[in-house]
Amino acid sequence: MSKLKIEDLTLIFGKEKEEALSLLKQGKTKAEILKETGCTVAVKNASFDIEQGEFFVIMGLSGSGKSSLLRCLNRLIEPTSGNVILNQRNITSLGDKELQEVRRKEMAMVFQNFGLLPHRTVIENVAFGLELQDIPQKEREEKAKTVIDLVSLNGYENQHTGELSGGMQQRVGLARALANNPEILLMDEAFSALDPLIRTQMQDELIELQEKMHRTIVFITHDLDEAIRLGDRIAIMKDGEVIQIGTPEDILTNPATDYVSSFVEKVDRKSIITAASLMFEKPTVAILRKDGVEGSLRKMRSSGLTSLPAVSVDKHFLGFVYLKDILELKAKGEHTIENAIIKDIPVAYPETTVEQMLPFIAENGRAVPIVDIQTNRLIGIVAQTSLLIETTGASWENITGNTIDNLQKEII
Repeated sequence: MSKLKIEDLTLIFGKEKEEALSLLKQGKTKAEILKETGCTVAVKNASFDIEQGEFFVIMGLSGSGKSSLLRCLNRLIEPTSGNVILNQRNITSLGDKELQEVRRKEMAMVFQNFGLLPHRTVIENVAFGLELQDIPQKEREEKAKTVIDLVSLNGYENQHTGELSGGMQQRVGLARALANNPEILLMDEAFSALDPLIRTQMQDELIELQEKMHRTIVFITHDLDEAIRLGDRIAIMKDGEVIQIGTPEDILTNPATDYVSSFVEKVDRKSIITAASLMFEKPTVAILRKDGVEGSLRKMRSSGLTSLPAVSVDKHFLGFVYLKDILELKAKGEHTIENAIIKDIPVAYPETTVEQMLPFIAENGRAVPIVDIQTNRLIGIVAQTSLLIETTGASWENITGNTIDNLQKEII
């Protein structure tokens, strides 16, 4: 069941909103609507679900509509049409008093410019939302101290926020949002004003916090590297439209449009792409007790391979067998392949990244076996060529025996 459901959400700025909305339904473009009505379509027919505990990132360039969309979720900006369903309740139809309760208890927001009260101390800023709810001072200070500890601001409780660095001020803003124990955390370009090193540190800390809190987070950014690092799923926006939603790996491996492709072309793929995306799921294998020497040789001849993964009858991975070793067994008159199995073979799992598999690259060109982490059953293999391509950016057309050697030297 979705925690937050966005249904056909549209936001139009300008005086002739109804006319602009009518033109939008007729299929007019954003530029045509602006020309005819003077209205700007900030968000166009956005529809998606966000699951409980999901880190959902909305990204796009300036003017794409991402921040406007976020503000529609808690109605800091009133959407022109569409619905926002929170816990199966349509908050776009709530009155002011009910909406205020939603903002205080169910949704909290962290802003780019921190939004702190400079005349108040850290603990007073963190406890401010609780103060608005008339929670007694002792109770709100206890809750504030708990989240201050969570965001590593111990010892700074009584300092004024103007005395803190940008990263520490953002921690105060995050602590203030968390003090109400919200179900959903909305973060609007929360780290974009920070220096690069502090920004990376805050990303690390937010990842650690999420592992502890398991909150539903909606995070806005214009930085694809940040989106990929943080997001369970990413929604990419352009000109007010959500043009693709998917996991970081989905977006990198299957960009929906040329626009998305241009976004992802410079991303370091090897730390994101996993074995699950690259593996061949039904490799030719030598089955111990079933395929003897002759059977293994036939499989090698028919597949054009000089090595095969060896598995038991129930598909447990045992190692690899090589053509030269099988031929030696045949010359000795042996029938089983058991003595030819090379067992000291590193394995990977479906979620193992290309970067993590690079040490497995072997001089003999052996594929990387992918096994089930629970059962050790072979579920696929990743060719070294695939790893080299993902690492170096070379194309399949340019891969030859000679270039593979060169590519190996490049990454070792």
